[in-house]
Amino acid sequence: MRIVFSGASPLTIITAKTLIKQGHEVVIIEVNKEKIDQICDELDCSFLHGDSARPAVLSQVDPKNSDILFCLTNSDQINIITSLLGRSMGFKRVITSIEDTDLEQLCRELGLEDTIIPVWTMSRHLDNMIRGLDNINLSTLLKEDARFFTFTAGEEDAICVSELGLPKDAQVVFYYRDNKFHFADNDTKLRKDDEIVILTHSKNLPDFNERWYPKEVSNKNPKK
Repeated sequence: MRIVFSGASPLTIITAKTLIKQGHEVVIIEVNKEKIDQICDELDCSFLHGDSARPAVLSQVDPKNSDILFCLTNSDQINIITSLLGRSMGFKRVITSIEDTDLEQLCRELGLEDTIIPVWTMSRHLDNMIRGLDNINLSTLLKEDARFFTFTAGEEDAICVSELGLPKDAQVVFYYRDNKFHFADNDTKLRKDDEIVILTHSKNLPDFNERWYPKEVSNKNPKK
């Protein structure tokens, strides 16, 4: 896969190292040239010096031939603007990080469905620690080719789970409706805007992305 990061944050660096080891092509866009100079020797990837919130800069990473755009700068505003640009330019999937929880509703209204809020993740972790609950790292559970895939149900997905036509090595395990967690079985009737979580073999991910995150794919060869 070809993966683009907006912002050379610590999270970007850690994630990029993992993806590079897995054989993915990684591009990092960073506005601070000194930061690029500091990390370029430790990462075997491409770097682009510039502001990702500018169309002229983002277009240089060949969006239509890129699979995922991670917006991980330290500015919520830049992350949101870059996400909107990335979606309009043809990235197959755009993931937006925000620190201000008040902006979550705005992201929803703008159609930025893959929005992550790190402070909420940390808050849940700390709450579990205080309550004496064990926090299980997903990496210890998802071994070999097991993967989770999530998507938000559209009108065409407002059907029973059994009618989704999933392959035998994929299963809906749970879903969120109105921010509430629910287990799922084959008879569960899904609704529009439900957030669905599928446990699947990794080989199914390209087909799932094509089905639930369709984008026009250019015939140009990706450039590093």
